[in-house]
Amino acid sequence: MEEAGKTDGLGIKPLLRVLGRQHEAVPPVWMMRQAGRYLPEYRAVREKAGGFLDLCFNPTLATEVTLQPVRRFGFDAAILFSDILVIPLALGRKLWFVEGEGPRLEPLADAEALLSVRQEADQKLLAPIYETVRRVKSELGSTTTLIGFCGAPWTVATYMVAGQGTPDQAPAKNLAGQAPEAFQYIIDCLVDASVDYLARQLEAGADAVQIFDTWAGSLPPQDFERWCVQPTKRLIAKLRARRPGAKVIGFPRGAGKNIPRYVDETGVDAVSLESGIDRGFAREQIQSRVPVQGNVDPLLLRAGGGALDREVDDVLNAFSSGPFIFNLGHGILPDTPIAHVERMLKRVRGR
Repeated sequence: MEEAGKTDGLGIKPLLRVLGRQHEAVPPVWMMRQAGRYLPEYRAVREKAGGFLDLCFNPTLATEVTLQPVRRFGFDAAILFSDILVIPLALGRKLWFVEGEGPRLEPLADAEALLSVRQEADQKLLAPIYETVRRVKSELGSTTTLIGFCGAPWTVATYMVAGQGTPDQAPAKNLAGQAPEAFQYIIDCLVDASVDYLARQLEAGADAVQIFDTWAGSLPPQDFERWCVQPTKRLIAKLRARRPGAKVIGFPRGAGKNIPRYVDETGVDAVSLESGIDRGFAREQIQSRVPVQGNVDPLLLRAGGGALDREVDDVLNAFSSGPFIFNLGHGILPDTPIAHVERMLKRVRGR
């Protein structure tokens, strides 16, 4: 860790420089889901914590797992260890995790159920997460960015309606079509709760935030505008009304050729790119607008060897001439060898 108060040459953090549209000769690096099961030290803490939510809401343990990958790999950013579904929990919905299967919520099956969700999040419930942010901030070096996050309203709503992740988000799509006013109500609740949640993370010490819209790509064009773009636009505008200058990375996963419109309308400072996007298109149509982040295929990181080397080189060749944050196209897979992460970082930083 760097000494308190010590700064780099420009006095700010490399990742924040990129969010300010500056080019870095060596791009800052972090990985989505970088605190996780591929690390033995994470598995040890998880066993101590018990359940996943117990870990999320324990500031001591959540701080430790947030810092573990930064200590091991020297990443340029730490991302808060939490989950996008703590917002439904704070809105009064039951949430639990099934080992090996993922999150479960009480489903919202009809308009009446949607309208029964309370409007304000329980901030006492979320208080331990803000405490984690404060603790992580106090332990990070002065050149390491702390990233907070939330789920985008559309993605969180899909889990709330179905009660779990679904392959095509059909339950949420059907309900949005059948009861658009009630669905708008839940989206509005999620916008306001997310604004408060992100603002409090920034107040606690986060340097920037990321909005994960994992299921943005499931929406057809007209619904993409209504349920992805407009809620995110309002969320960011309200956040910056509370925290002027707030830096926001958007991740509309799967949105493809709709991303330029998403960038232009929402006001994000940068956009994260999934692995499958055409990199030439992304460089010409997206990076020309805002900095980009991504987009190594997690499967190739797991595979390692020459396939990984070629993937790293291709990503760097596509994006490193402009403002760019090196990352994955989605979260690191739990069975990824640590040696492959080390190989990737050596190639990025030694180029």
